[in-house]
Amino acid sequence: MSALHPRDLPSLAERLRKAHAMTRPLMLDIIGRACRHMPSLGDKRTARAMRLVDAEAWADAALALLELELPMWQVRRIAYDDGEWHCALSRERELPDWLDAAVEARHADLALALLSAFLEVQTLAIEASRPSVPSVRPMPDPLYEPIACHNSR
Repeated sequence: MSALHPRDLPSLAERLRKAHAMTRPLMLDIIGRACRHMPSLGDKRTARAMRLVDAEAWADAALALLELELPMWQVRRIAYDDGEWHCALSRERELPDWLDAAVEARHADLALALLSAFLEVQTLAIEASRPSVPSVRPMPDPLYEPIACHNSR
């Protein structure tokens, strides 16, 4: 399993949007490319998540990945409306909706909606870790030459 790369997330998100239903190869690709903690944990929770994947219990497997990878985030809302599942993840679930900065995603398939929200949070985490001001090394002035000065009093 490879490390999480920022360029992987948009392509994974696009694959989720285009998918009609979750498949084992897609789930394993998400685990391999978007999960930072799961491959290194190797505990009961990881084994449980993989058993859910093996059983093709996609929504439960997605919830297990959320628990493993985003322990500070919780499912705020899951609703089915007009043929789509709407999922909201939040760090502050007890806040009123209008104060919360929840991440929301939707899809006709529940597992894909949950994982779309998961990838959105992962993308936000990567963007938040980048500096807001790019670091640029100043170009040396070709006419500038440092000189040594001695104060000889």
